[in-house]
Amino acid sequence: MMTEHFDGKEVRIDYLYLDLNTCDRCVGTDAVLEEVIEELRPAFALAGYSITYHKTEVVSEDVAISNSFESSPTIRINGHDICSDVIETDCGCCGEISGTKVDCRVFEYEGERYEVPPKAMLAENILRMAFMVPDTEDPDAYELPSNLKNFFEGKRRKGSDCCSSFCRIEGLQ
Repeated sequence: MMTEHFDGKEVRIDYLYLDLNTCDRCVGTDAVLEEVIEELRPAFALAGYSITYHKTEVVSEDVAISNSFESSPTIRINGHDICSDVIETDCGCCGEISGTKVDCRVFEYEGERYEVPPKAMLAENILRMAFMVPDTEDPDAYELPSNLKNFFEGKRRKGSDCCSSFCRIEGLQ
């Protein structure tokens, strides 16, 4: 997926996540991303571009590997992660799902770290990356991060496909 080349006037936005039932970060990022996409859609249309939006729940190691998934949540524009670096902190929600300690992505913007990215950060990165010239270098070989291995292992041990609403942010349901 990372090496896909997008021809024409299409902006492809991919949202990859571990959970949209319990995880505050995934649920919050999903809501903000959808708002930003709808606000940007008219500007892209004016320039002759269409936006395609795809969501992928990363339910297993196989899905993670096939998508070169590094951390949850992940947003890609035309196959490229909007974040140049993966920064993670402890995620109690995903820890509850798997019964293990899990670190999930935080978003860095203007010197601050956010569990849910600010709208301005998403808008800036989507606009910048939509018009970026794709690199021609081969990506490094992907290996499932140990943090995700632990998450899926713990989830299997715990036998849960979903979890209680322990961590849900109020008002996002």
